[in-house]
Amino acid sequence: MTHRPAPRALLASALSVTALLATAGCSVGDEPRPRWFSASPSVFPSASAASPADEQPTGSGAALTEAQARAALVTETDLGEPWGPTRGARSWRDGLLKATTEKRDCQRLLDVLYTEEPFGAPKGPQATSALDDGDTDAQLRYQVAAHRPADVDRALGWMKSLPGRCGQFAATTTRGGLQNVEVHDLPLPAVGDARQALRVTLAGESEEGELTYLTMDLAAVRVGEEAITLTNGGLGEVYTEVTQQVAQLGAQRLAETTKRGRAQI
Repeated sequence: MTHRPAPRALLASALSVTALLATAGCSVGDEPRPRWFSASPSVFPSASAASPADEQPTGSGAALTEAQARAALVTETDLGEPWGPTRGARSWRDGLLKATTEKRDCQRLLDVLYTEEPFGAPKGPQATSALDDGDTDAQLRYQVAAHRPADVDRALGWMKSLPGRCGQFAATTTRGGLQNVEVHDLPLPAVGDARQALRVTLAGESEEGELTYLTMDLAAVRVGEEAITLTNGGLGEVYTEVTQQVAQLGAQRLAETTKRGRAQI
C-alpha cells in the first residue's frame, strides 16, 4: 500500500494523549485504515458503554466568544497533507443530498446532511472550517457553535435512534435519481459531555447513468454549552478514523479553550 504523509499536528496531538488513545481505532464495516493512522487498534468505547470515569464533563459556565470559537477549530494545520482549504462544494451535495423520502425521520436526516446543522442554525457565536482531502477528494466541514444543551441532547438522542428508524430506505433526488440509503452507528471516543455519530451511505445512479456511492459521516459532540458538528464525506474513500480523531481532538481543544476563557473572567 502506498503511504500518505501523517497529519502532523493531529498525529502529534494523538500521541501526546496516549491514555485517551488507548481505546482508539474502531472502524465501521472493517474498512481499511487511513494510511496515516497510527493509533492503537483497540476499540473506542461507545457513549452508552463509557463508564462515569471515562466521561469528561466540561460545562463552560460562560458564553463562548467568536474568537474562542475560531481558536477551537480543527484546521488543515492539524491534519497536514493531503488536507487543505476547500475548493468549493462538490456537485454531489446538490446532486445526491437534495433528496426526498416518505419517512419523516429519514427526511429530516437527509435535510441535516445537506445543511450540516443537526441542532438548527446557531443563534450565537460560531466558527467553521472546511477542508478537502487532495488524495481521496473527501470533504470535511467542522463547526463550533453555542447551542442550548437541552436542544443538543435531544438532537443527539434523535441521531442515536436513526439506525433503528432509518437503517435502510429509498430516497429520490430532485433530479429524479433513486438512492438506496443505509444508516449505521459510528463509535466515537468518550470525549465531551455527550456525543453521537452516524455513517450514512447513498448508492444509486447519476443523471448520466453512472453508478454512484456516497459516504457521509455525521458526528456531533456537546462540550458544556457549546457543540461541535462534523461532516466527512465523498464519493471515494472516507475514513472513519479521520472522523473519530478529528472529533476527539476538537472536543479536547474546545474544552481547553473554554477553560482558558473561564480563567480570564
